[in-house]
Amino acid sequence: MTSDDTTQVSVLGLGAMGSALADALVKAGYATTVWNRSPGKADGLVAQGAKAAATPGDAVRSGPLVIACLLDHASVREVLDPLSGDLAGRTLVNVTTTSPAQSRELAAWAARAGIAYLDGGIMAVPEMIGRPGASILYSGSADVFHQHKPLLDRWGASTYFGEDAGLASLYDLALLAGMYVMFAGFMHGAAMVAPAGVTASEFAAKAAPWLTAMTSAFQEYAEVIDGGDYTVAGQQSLRFSNLGDLLAASSDQGISTEVVDMVQRLIQRQIDAGHGEEGFARIIESIRQPG
Repeated sequence: MTSDDTTQVSVLGLGAMGSALADALVKAGYATTVWNRSPGKADGLVAQGAKAAATPGDAVRSGPLVIACLLDHASVREVLDPLSGDLAGRTLVNVTTTSPAQSRELAAWAARAGIAYLDGGIMAVPEMIGRPGASILYSGSADVFHQHKPLLDRWGASTYFGEDAGLASLYDLALLAGMYVMFAGFMHGAAMVAPAGVTASEFAAKAAPWLTAMTSAFQEYAEVIDGGDYTVAGQQSLRFSNLGDLLAASSDQGISTEVVDMVQRLIQRQIDAGHGEEGFARIIESIRQPG
């Protein structure tokens, strides 16, 4: 069985992301019912052809496929727990940001209630939905993923990670970890040059191509990490990676060193353990085994 634009779909939650998801479905011709806790957010979608539901129960009962894009895990349970009977026999795709444990807990709740469940992690901002570059990660029911993949692909490239409902969330949050630390590093750099009269925009013009070029090192680091040999020739050693000068320069500029301190601590723990001549990738061992 395949899903097509005759699928009746309900979207619960019309924040910026929920509205973008619903908008993409309406524009693709799907019969879409929408619900939001606060009134008024559905008006633009209704003008395009969506149907507004007065209650989440009305939205759930309007079709076989329910999309939840709410604030957090607690709000998902608050909205859906009273509707377990109505959801029985239907399909729930939850794209609310949750932890892997919360995703698995919701999948177990859905299984007990007879609800087919798929969990999703959105790797996009609302403006990217339906455009090149958007991607959504899924795990949970393989049947749900494959049945509704044409619909899911309306939002962005869909990737399935398996039956463990927590895997999509795990990947989602792991990717966000890299993003937020990178952003923090950029902001540290912008703060460093600001006392010299350099604007954040001027710094960004230099930082963006530099950081983009450096991402090519990810695969090299990955191969070293997977191989488990941090002595492979060609790696920058931990001693050479010491960030003392960077920390001193930051202090001289009168800014916090917290962002760089974190990396320096990871490096120093491995040096203290006798691995100073091994490669920088070895700091993953400091991360894997918290001090």
